[in-house]
Amino acid sequence: MPNELILILSLILFFGGVLAFYYLFGRAGLYCWTVLATVAANIEVLIMVNAFGMEQTLGNILFASTFLVTDIISEVYGKEDSKKAVNIGIMTSVAFIIISQSWLLYTPAGSDWAMPHIQAIFSNTPRLMLASFLVYAICQRFDVWAYHKIWAFTEKKCGDHRRYLWLRNNGSTLISQFLNTFLFTFGAFLGMYDFGTLMSIVWASYIIFIVTSLADTPVVYLARMIKPRA
Repeated sequence: MPNELILILSLILFFGGVLAFYYLFGRAGLYCWTVLATVAANIEVLIMVNAFGMEQTLGNILFASTFLVTDIISEVYGKEDSKKAVNIGIMTSVAFIIISQSWLLYTPAGSDWAMPHIQAIFSNTPRLMLASFLVYAICQRFDVWAYHKIWAFTEKKCGDHRRYLWLRNNGSTLISQFLNTFLFTFGAFLGMYDFGTLMSIVWASYIIFIVTSLADTPVVYLARMIKPRA
């Protein structure tokens, strides 16, 4: 199956998953998705693929889904609850770094087959996970701040609390995603790739984020109409 098709299906699956978690479990479901996506994205980002004529890391869509989560929470529940989602994501990253690194301390049994693979994946990733954690903390907090700043501005201008959802959603996310892409790429891969490759990764990843940012706007509108079961 072509990488391009897998990425498109992943976008549908992950954004649909956010809505499903929200419908079934309400705010708690969105918090759970934040944990799931944070852990999975920290692993998936280790994989490099070629898609749409660009070399890029995976994890972009999963990371984008965490921005979708904070935007939904901001829209439906408010700023403080969206900050809580960010804090959950931060603590998840810290816990995952500690837990995954603790696995490498064990001496495997003679019959073990998994440890070499675990070591191959996680022995070289503390820098990646630390960069991911720091960038996540900075960019997600910025996203929540920008979302509500834009919201306050549009409400003051038009006097309607619900209008211009598309503007606050896309405005905050597109800026946050550029910061996320630039800071993570240079924080995680500086010294591993030359400058040209780093910038190629930045632009390739950001193009994906532009698509995911535009695609998540209808999802936020749908979330605003959903009445959660929980």
